[in-house]
Amino acid sequence: MSYIVVDVEADGAFPPTYSMVCFGAVVVEPSLKKTFYGKTLPISSQFVSEALTVSGFTREQHEKFDQPHRVMFEFQKWVQAVSVGKPAFISDNPAFDWQWINYYFHHFRGENPFGFSARRIGDLYCGMKMDANLNSEWKRNLRKTRHTHDPLDDAKGNAEALLAMQEMGLKIKLV
Repeated sequence: MSYIVVDVEADGAFPPTYSMVCFGAVVVEPSLKKTFYGKTLPISSQFVSEALTVSGFTREQHEKFDQPHRVMFEFQKWVQAVSVGKPAFISDNPAFDWQWINYYFHHFRGENPFGFSARRIGDLYCGMKMDANLNSEWKRNLRKTRHTHDPLDDAKGNAEALLAMQEMGLKIKLV
């Protein structure tokens, strides 16, 4: 199984009322060299300017991004190329990130190569520490790459945290 960390930036709370702006993905393996970055054209005229600002892009820039069907086609090809066995979706907040990737895959590709589930990094960490109150500790202590809201930076930082958890004893088989 290949673990792929995904991070999404969007211009609102949920699809398809709002649009995914960009996303990054990293295969969890020591080099963290297998990455994907996509920027998608808006699918809706609605957006929350504060949410868009977090991504670092203006609406005018967002409107010049790539067609979502093309980006999702390329992402699907990449996921298939880098995966050994079934790929596992993992993120800091799958309740947010998963909904975007799942919607875009199903809407633009007709299927999601990740299937129907995801894993949350914070829950893995809390389980390792046997303390459900440590949700943010891993973010402060295990990420090396600074959290910038560039989704590729954020995905790399989250993958670094998973590698650190593996060193701490998390049984996660990386391929």
